[in-house]
Amino acid sequence: MSSLHPINSFGKADLKEHVISLGEKQYRAKQLWNWLYVKGAKSFSEMNNIGKELRGKLTLSNNFQRLNIYDNQVSNDGTRKWVFELSDGNKIETVFIPEEERGTLCISSQVGCTLACSFCHTGTMPLVRNLTSDEIVGQLLIVKDCLDDWHDLNKKRKITNIVFMGMGEPLYNYDEVKKAIQIFLDNEGLNFSRRKITLSTSGVVPKIEKLKNDLDVSLAISLHAVNNEVRNNLVPINRKWPIEKLLEVLTNYPGVNNSRRITFEYVMLEGINDTINDAKALVKLLKSIPAKVNLIPFNPWPGSTYKCSSIEVINKFADLVCNDGGIVATVRQPRGQDILAACGQLKSDSVRSKNKFKKLN
Repeated sequence: MSSLHPINSFGKADLKEHVISLGEKQYRAKQLWNWLYVKGAKSFSEMNNIGKELRGKLTLSNNFQRLNIYDNQVSNDGTRKWVFELSDGNKIETVFIPEEERGTLCISSQVGCTLACSFCHTGTMPLVRNLTSDEIVGQLLIVKDCLDDWHDLNKKRKITNIVFMGMGEPLYNYDEVKKAIQIFLDNEGLNFSRRKITLSTSGVVPKIEKLKNDLDVSLAISLHAVNNEVRNNLVPINRKWPIEKLLEVLTNYPGVNNSRRITFEYVMLEGINDTINDAKALVKLLKSIPAKVNLIPFNPWPGSTYKCSSIEVINKFADLVCNDGGIVATVRQPRGQDILAACGQLKSDSVRSKNKFKKLN
């Protein structure tokens, strides 16, 4: 494992300080930033408007390395999944979903997950460790390489949206996720709109409160049930922060209005949470929150005991929420099922090393 500091782990202000510490003028940091996040440079040697002396200093002090592609699969529907091997040998998965009007990159925030949601393949993994900000940003950089998606004013972006819906609970890795999002948002670099970045959480209530003040990005909640008894089994974090506590903090989430709603994700499980009464209860739960509901047909994975609700049941559920409840409800079209890249199917073969990593909570 390299002892050099990853160059893309610096925020903008930190990069300026680093350049100054190397005895250079701070404007060099702006040049570096442009090479990293506009031109997509893969080495210091490419930076031809930066002096040879500074490039030498950076080579000695900083690591400039893309994530290693361990595996790369393409679904019949065009969805692509990458397995990236990290410097310590652990692996994470990242998925790109191309659509006619947008391209969504689903990125991971942890190796494994501590939440153990019973319907989620990642939940069968132990939590190995949090990702660092450069490993989070690195997923975007290497996929942009693979898709030839670096800024060209004559071409439409291929990656238009970023969702933290891969492996892990992003709010349990708050500081590193925050750093990564700030890099994504910077208008002199990657320049993603706040509305084009969605952070999905299972309901870490104290961190949602913190998120309200720190990052004005779109928010998605993995709800999946309308009462605590069912949600305790599906999403065990509910035992710590039950539905009532979760909805209380969401009611006061800033910037939420009829044009910018909180998304509530709801996986459709046959005989578990898919009745008409469940739909009515969902409408009642969300009546005081500007909300939209994303109904997710369950995507099977090896060893799962759940079955997906029928399309007829899903459509009836959606109609009731939308037409009777007045809440925008969409049914997510499964993408990448054949390569285990769909929602809830991600899992790497990383295992916890008890000697190297402490349990993270």
